[in-house]
Amino acid sequence: MKRDHFSTATEKVAPLALPSTPDPEVAATAKRRQFSASERYRILAAADRCSEPGEIGALLRREGIYSSQLAAWRKRRVAIEHAALVAQKRGRKADPALAQARRVAELTREIEGLRRKLAQAHTIIDVQKKLCTLLGLPTAEDAQSKS
Repeated sequence: MKRDHFSTATEKVAPLALPSTPDPEVAATAKRRQFSASERYRILAAADRCSEPGEIGALLRREGIYSSQLAAWRKRRVAIEHAALVAQKRGRKADPALAQARRVAELTREIEGLRRKLAQAHTIIDVQKKLCTLLGLPTAEDAQSKS
């Protein structure tokens, strides 16, 4: 008897069983995997020991990490080792907040000095204008109004 793809009404179909509880193997929310410093150093040491082709790939699959992550860890390890070899400055460390406060105070003093000079320049200009009007000499304002 030849059967086609469609079921007939006479065939019995088993009802679908829907699980009432969630699958315990699936995490509710995905969390980014974090490696401790000791785990990173262990994996880096194992990667450094790899000498045969394909060993690093097998290590990456076994640990569940990407090659870019291993490269980033290597870069960070080199930076940390380099920072450890750089000579440290002796004495107290510069406080950035204190340095900024000093710079603000210096700029405030400079602004006040410039304001005093500007006020003095305005006073001198006013005196010169009055002197020119008393002596009957032309001023810069008169020259601008004629042109």
